[in-house]
Amino acid sequence: MNDFSSDDPLELEVDNFGPIAKAKVELRPLTVFVGPSNTGKSYLAILIYALHRFFSSGQRFGDWRWFPNDIQLNGKNKLSKKNLNDLAEWTNSALFEDTTKLSAEGSVAVPEPVADFIRSAFTRFNSLGDHIAHEISRCFGINETRALIREKSRGGAQVVLKRHIKNDSRPFVHKLKIGVSDTKFSTTIPEKIPMRLYSSNFLWRLSIANRFILDRFLGNFTKDDKTLKRDAEHLIADLADLAMPHVVGSLHFPAFYLPADRTGVMHAHSVVVNALIESATMAGLSPATSTPALSGVLGDFLRQLIEMSAQPSEVSFPLRHRRHRKRRFNPSEQIEKKILGGLVQATKSESGYPLFTYRPKGWKRKGDLPLMSTSSMVSELAPVVLYLRHIVQDDNVLIVEEPESHLHPAMQVEFTRQIAGIVNSGIRVIVTTHSEWLLDELANLVQLSEIPKGRRSGIQSSNFALRKEQVGAWLFEPKLRPKGSVVKEISLDESGLFPSGFSEVAFALHNDWAEISSRAGKNQ
Repeated sequence: MNDFSSDDPLELEVDNFGPIAKAKVELRPLTVFVGPSNTGKSYLAILIYALHRFFSSGQRFGDWRWFPNDIQLNGKNKLSKKNLNDLAEWTNSALFEDTTKLSAEGSVAVPEPVADFIRSAFTRFNSLGDHIAHEISRCFGINETRALIREKSRGGAQVVLKRHIKNDSRPFVHKLKIGVSDTKFSTTIPEKIPMRLYSSNFLWRLSIANRFILDRFLGNFTKDDKTLKRDAEHLIADLADLAMPHVVGSLHFPAFYLPADRTGVMHAHSVVVNALIESATMAGLSPATSTPALSGVLGDFLRQLIEMSAQPSEVSFPLRHRRHRKRRFNPSEQIEKKILGGLVQATKSESGYPLFTYRPKGWKRKGDLPLMSTSSMVSELAPVVLYLRHIVQDDNVLIVEEPESHLHPAMQVEFTRQIAGIVNSGIRVIVTTHSEWLLDELANLVQLSEIPKGRRSGIQSSNFALRKEQVGAWLFEPKLRPKGSVVKEISLDESGLFPSGFSEVAFALHNDWAEISSRAGKNQ
């Protein structure tokens, strides 16, 4: 596990984004978005996914990595002989000579002179507006981010991320402003704020290459040696990468998005991919067509499905470089056992595409069932099982739209327990939902955590308790002024439930029933 916890939260504030007028959300191990349709739940989930795509070590685009010439070294620490020798000596001692300690603790504190070098490197973020805009546009499947500005908004949209550090009131602030003509991004890092480097970052392994740099300029650096100065800048860039988890929090980890239409995509993925390939190869031979764009969320889902049964050497980066940890609770196996009653598999066909199949428990016939021949419940949960088995690892984020789709209420309750198990196993989860059953069971699991383990015997969900600080539920409410939805946190009420507004629908139905029954009685 890592050093991130609910004690170091990441806040997301959004204004005038899509259908959202205003939102303030704290990303927790389990984050739930609930509310009427067309209020922006998926908009916010896709935005979070895009930010993960941009900042995470496993999915970051190579075209904006740290460039030495872009690092603006400010403050008192210049590339002088003394400061660079101090930097080199600390790096050599803390990162290379004592790797056992670093590996055991997961991170290492950085002394102030070195921290000042790292803070200076993060000025690079201030020129990344266009790069972030490109990734957000890709994920939404639009041409320009200005299309995401809330209709009738007088200004542009704004996204603010606040990364809080334990025992320090000053957060790291990352601000994205989406205007009609451009997108601007800025990062503010308070002076003297403590910095830490994390060994879990995959670039830690790349930093080993800096040993030869350290050997070259330890005690031998001169101001006129441009080559050694460039090497020092590369070293500072690598240290900044190791500090990335500290600066952007959970956004540093890869996220995976399971869209609401995943069942249809699972059934037709090979047809869709073949059509896209044919369209691309025939582009120069036929007149231009108005083929709708494929959103990045759906495109990523398709790509990951294709890679599902590939060998490790054939799989793209996010699926290869991952940490493994033995768990007492195996999420994929538990969902198969408790809900599906059978085994979901992805095997490689002769054509190279994966075949998705299902084998019911006790199945005696030869061969497994194609996924499209199974129930809608199996098809709906198959991607969740496969992602948990093949792709999602510790500290990653799994975003699931409408996990209750095609599930009987009893299975919605059971799947909510499995989601809690996934969270407790070390995976962060974000869900968008319309399910009252999901929220009610989630409330039970939070209240369950207040009962000592010794007194939980006989309670069906006794193994799935979630602490209150692990869970956050946010309600999307449509407003007329300003036109758009306002997002607010909902906490457990006096009855021990999340007040989501579902009860109002039940009351309205009951009143209609009473009125209809009354009038029907008068006609007899």
